[in-house]
Amino acid sequence: MATIQKSTDSSGLAEVVDRILDKGIVVDAWVKVSLVGIELLSVEARVVVSSVETYLKYAEAIGLTASAAAPA
Repeated sequence: MATIQKSTDSSGLAEVVDRILDKGIVVDAWVKVSLVGIELLSVEARVVVSSVETYLKYAEAIGLTASAAAPA
């Protein structure tokens, strides 16, 4: 059986933030509201939380730099 250890160390939150910025988090959300087969609302969002270094390292791999690099 796994045991849970509570940390009273104040650096816990700082470690979590540091890990998130180091590894990065991408959240994709897609919501569609329809009534009687008629689409009323569609929302698509991608939220990226990371450090600039991590973002630049992985952004091209997930297609986030394609629109920024396209000439006008």
